[in-house]
Amino acid sequence: QVQLVESGGGLVQAGGSLRLSCAASIRTFSNYAMGWFRQAPGKEREFVATISWSGGSTYYTDSVKGRFIISRDNAKKTVYLQMNNLKPMDPDVYYCATYVGIVGDSAPNPSYNVNYWGQGTQVTVSS
Repeated sequence: QVQLVESGGGLVQAGGSLRLSCAASIRTFSNYAMGWFRQAPGKEREFVATISWSGGSTYYTDSVKGRFIISRDNAKKTVYLQMNNLKPMDPDVYYCATYVGIVGDSAPNPSYNVNYWGQGTQVTVSS
């Protein structure tokens, strides 16, 4: 049973920063690529960023490149999303994701299916 628990969400002013964390209860966390998605009310969940099992490869959606940084600590079984220069249009709920079966040390692109989801953490950006 895989459980992902996100934390770190909250209210921040536009231009501010937040760091999200996702703690995973996976015995072999370092075997899995991880990712972050987000979803605004009434909209589909969208891809934000992924990171390979080693942390050596990352992939970002264009709208967050240069502002967000995904990282991981395999010893702590945790993946992070550092969000800088947050904008009012950055959607509300952020979800952690686990990918199974990614070949090599690669970060999945948006076409890959997610195998496990966290429950989400809310981020609100005020203008």
